[in-house]
Amino acid sequence: MIEFLQIGFIMFLALSGGVVVGTSFVALLVIFDLIPRLAQLTNSYHLSIWFETALISGALYFTLTDFLNIQLHLPLPPLIGFIGLLNGMFVGMLAAALTEVMNVLPIIAKRLSLSRAMVALVMAMVIGKTVGSFFDWLVFQW
Repeated sequence: MIEFLQIGFIMFLALSGGVVVGTSFVALLVIFDLIPRLAQLTNSYHLSIWFETALISGALYFTLTDFLNIQLHLPLPPLIGFIGLLNGMFVGMLAAALTEVMNVLPIIAKRLSLSRAMVALVMAMVIGKTVGSFFDWLVFQW
């Protein structure tokens, strides 16, 4: 009986955690209007349904692959690199849209008196993200 209660409690916690993460993700997308902003930044309003479909499909696919422990073996390393490039572009565009919607850069530039160095600030963030990603891929992943 105690084991049954423990399993039930763990299932409740897992379901609750999933609901919280899913709700937070949807709230982030809806409150900050990230999909319409991405469509505006890329000047592709007519493709916004594809942004939404890709986002939902990716979330469902990777949830299932993680939950079911499915591994995808791609035969060509350049294909893996291309998929990684597309993934990085999407994450970068999503982060840029979020940053722009929240007006983070103008606030930082104003508070730190860096208005004249805005290009350098953006480049420092881009280079830092790139170097950090390479460090993670080449050091921690191997």
